[in-house]
This record gives sequence, C-alpha cells and structure tokens, in this order.
Amino acid sequence: MQILFPVTRGQFSFLLGIVPVFAAWIYAEYLEYRKNNTLAKARHSDVGLVELGNEAVKEDDDRAVLLEGGGGLQPASPKARTPTSSFPIFRFLMMEEQFLIDNRLTLRAILEFGFFMAYFYICDRTDMLGSSKKSYNRDLFLFLYFLLIIVSAVTSFTIHHDKSPFSGKPILYLNRHQTEEWKGWMQVLFLMYHYFAATEIYNAIRMFIAAYVWMTGFGNFSYYYVRKDFSLARFAQMMWRLNFLVLFCCVVLNNSYMLYYICPMHTLFTLMVYAALGIFNKYNEIGSVMAAKIIACFFVVILMWEIPGVFEVIWSPFTFLVGYTDPAKPDLPRLHEWHFRSGLDRYIWIIGMIYAYYHPTVEGWMEKLEETEAKRRIPIKTAVATISLAVGYTWYEYIYKLDKISYNKYHPYTSWIPITVYICLRNVTQQFRCYSLTLFAWLGKITLETYISQIHIWLRSGIPDGQPKLLLSLIPDYPMLNFMLTTSIYIGVSYRLFDLTNTLKTAFVPSKDNKRLTNNIITAVAVSSVLYSLSFVFLKVPQMLV
Repeated sequence: MQILFPVTRGQFSFLLGIVPVFAAWIYAEYLEYRKNNTLAKARHSDVGLVELGNEAVKEDDDRAVLLEGGGGLQPASPKARTPTSSFPIFRFLMMEEQFLIDNRLTLRAILEFGFFMAYFYICDRTDMLGSSKKSYNRDLFLFLYFLLIIVSAVTSFTIHHDKSPFSGKPILYLNRHQTEEWKGWMQVLFLMYHYFAATEIYNAIRMFIAAYVWMTGFGNFSYYYVRKDFSLARFAQMMWRLNFLVLFCCVVLNNSYMLYYICPMHTLFTLMVYAALGIFNKYNEIGSVMAAKIIACFFVVILMWEIPGVFEVIWSPFTFLVGYTDPAKPDLPRLHEWHFRSGLDRYIWIIGMIYAYYHPTVEGWMEKLEETEAKRRIPIKTAVATISLAVGYTWYEYIYKLDKISYNKYHPYTSWIPITVYICLRNVTQQFRCYSLTLFAWLGKITLETYISQIHIWLRSGIPDGQPKLLLSLIPDYPMLNFMLTTSIYIGVSYRLFDLTNTLKTAFVPSKDNKRLTNNIITAVAVSSVLYSLSFVFLKVPQMLV
C-alpha cells in the first residue's frame, strides 16, 4: 500500500489519540472477561455465595454511571471520591480497572469510529483500491430510481395513526414520518446525481438542497418555539450532530471544512435560527415581537448577501474556517465557494421559520376542513390541488427549465414555490398525510452521514480538497456489480456512523449537567492541544536534525 500524501500533524494527532484508546479497550475487554469468568466459577460453588453477592452490590453502588468524557464522571458513592477519580481523563491514563470496565462500550465505540476513519483514508488516500470514471445513462438512472420506489412501496408502505401534538386529532400535517421520507427520496436522487454525473438534473438538486435548508428553519424553529430550551447542553448536542463526523473527516483526510459545504451551511442557518429565537426569548409568544424578529432576519440576509462587499468584510476573519480552494480552480477567491453556496439558500431558512410559526394555525384550518361536509370539503381540496399544480407547472416552465447559470440567479427568490407546492399536494388529504414509505424515511435519518461518506467510500477525490470526480472501484470492469457492492458497504458504514455519533454524543455531551459539559469541553481542548503538540515534535524534530 502506497500513501499518496505526506502525513499531516492532524493525522498524526488522530493516530496518537486512537492508540491508547485501543490499548485501553483491549485491557477493558480482558478485565470484563476475567470478571465474568470469576462470577461463572462462583455460581458453581457452594462456598462464599452470600459474601460474593454482598461484594457485588457494594461494587455496583460505587460504580460510576457512564463515562461522559472530560471531567464529567460523578461517582455514585462518596467512598469512591478520591482526588484523581474526579477527572475521568486521569482515571483513563492511569488505566483504573473499574473505570475501564464501566466504560468498555464507550471505548469500543471510539475505536469503531477510528476504524471507519481509517477505512475512509484507505479508500480515498491510498492506491490500495481502484477507481473508475463516472458515466451517465438516463435510462439506467431512471430505472434504478423507480425500481427503488417500487421496492420501497412493496416492502415499507406504512399507514401512521399518530395524533397532532396541538389538537390531539389525527391531522399529521407535515409530520415527522413525512419529512423524513421527504429527505430520504431527495437524498437518493442527490447521491445518484453525484455517482452518475447526472448534470441534467442540476436545477432539481439545487431545489433539494433548498428543501433541506427549509427543514433546518422549520425544524429548529418548531423545537425552540415549543420547548423553549436554549440551554448550553441543547446547543452542544446540536453542534455535535452537525459537525462531529465532518470534523474528524477534515482532520484525517486533510480537507477543508467547506469541501463538505452542507455542514457549514446548515450550521450557519441553525445558529441564525437559534439566535433569532434565543434573543429576548421570553417575548416569543408575542406576535409583534416574532414579526420583528422575522423582519430582522430578512434584514441581516439582505445586508450580508445583497449589498456588494459586505459578505467579504464579515467573513474574511473566518477564512481559516470557511475558506476553500478547489485544486481544479486555484484562481478563485478563498471565500467564493462559501459565498456561492450559502447565498443560494439565504432566504429559504426564514421561510421555513414562517411556516413553522403558522403550522398550528394551518393545522387548525385543516382540522375544520376535515369536519365539514363532503360536498364542501372535496371542492376546496380540489381547488387547492389544482392551484398548486398550476403554480408548479408555471415555475417549471419559466424557472426550472432555465440553464444552470440563469437558474441560480432566480433560485434564492423562487425556491419556496416548489417547496410550497409539494407541501400542499403531499398534505391535501388525510390519507396522503398518513401514508409514508419507511425505507425512504430510514434513509432520511442518515442524510448527513451519507452526504459526508459518499465523497470518500463511494466516490473518490484522491487529493486533499479535491472534488470527487471518480468512483471507488472494488470490482473492476463490472460497473453494476461494483455499484451494488460499494453501495451496500457505503450505506452500512453510513448507518453505523449515524449510530456511533449518537452513542458518543450521549457519552460526552450530558443533557442536564452544564458543569460536567464545560469540563468535557475544556478537557477536549486540552487533549487536542497536547496531541497536536506531540505530533509537531514527532514530525518536525527529526527533520530539523537531518
């Protein structure tokens, strides 16, 4: 195996961090095996069972709840509180046996995550696996997509009986099943667009990304407006979900954050929703205050993106974070990609907030409509469907059919139209609202992981910050068999990464302990700094001595 690029400090830091975790996990598994073996022998003995049981109860009383990282472990018994045990990082470094046993599964999750990062690196940064060129055939593209729809309809068609949290009745307007399914079928087309280089549906892909951003505004507004939870823990969990995987991809693969532009874009608009509702949040129930906040959001967007030069002034200090240079286009400004990507969907997140604010009102209208007589209800629904189809067709004829460059000019101001049309048609009857294809809904839950993973274990870029122009090839000269195999591995890995992200979030981001969370953050920064400093020593000092 040939490594195609020099090892970076970030990569070496990751390696330095994962090695002691591997050693600790092996030791923890041995300790668990020894403990279980001892208990098994004791169960077959008639001597000392009562004493053993009492000791086990005492050990369980002293056992910590779960490793939550950093300085977050709280012993259950005052007897266990020693000067060193108050910080889990010290207990980890000292290889404290009970600590390792208690947190064996967390160590295993970290190690599994590290294994997947190594797999990413092998697929995209070494010559161990092959690559092939993309090719597009419209017939094959549509065949595969519609085949997936048919399989999904046959195997996962589900009728839901959930009730509205607002009225308690089975309205289900824009319910969770529906939005997850929406994300799923869009994500499949988005991924196939990249795999087959289906450039003819570029405008549709732009619409799908706008719909994702719309959901960012809709979902976050709904949560904060209803739950009123602006805590540090909620904020940290939100940032972890959006950036945990991409952070390690940037480190291990030496890529810029902006290569995965969906992540910084959703992070930005999530922060803007958080700020809009978090500032003076005790007045959110007042309609005029909420109207003022929405207007302020529009004002910020207009100021940042519509007035020439303002965007560069605001974001130039953050070029280290959102700057990007495509190796194929080295002459473009570092902020060009961030300006272009974020600007395309600069308004749609606000539209999502507005729709979320009026969601209970619209659901109330729909509830009343369902209670009216059929001779009145049917004509109203028919009118809604007819108008929606007419508006959608007009948008398709005069906006969607434009060439790529012309379409992008209109997209920020018109993307709300097809989204609204889809919402109207998808919710026009109670039956439509209750149905969903759970296979697409399942895929909709792992959209972030499938988006990030595709670049490295489904496609290939081969170089840092490179766009994935090639396909990963495990079965050379058999493109469809290769597609089947790489897709199966890719989806499986993406799901595991989704699971691991949530598992480690539970371990390291406590939901109701800000002190422990703060200690975890400080510990993470300290450990990262130490690892990076050690990597500098290991990589630079030998060069200086030569």
